[in-house]
Amino acid sequence: MPIEIKELHIKINVDGEKNSPSKKQEPGGDKQDIIATCVEQVIEILAKQTER
Repeated sequence: MPIEIKELHIKINVDGEKNSPSKKQEPGGDKQDIIATCVEQVIEILAKQTER
């Protein structure tokens, strides 16, 4: 059974101090965080749909 996502809400907080280039970040770390957040939100949406 295919999953159809009808709505996608993206919230972004922009703060110049937090995103300074002086920080050393693990390559791909942000990407993994974004993917994990998206998966959690999709699971929450599916859980809400099954409760109805």
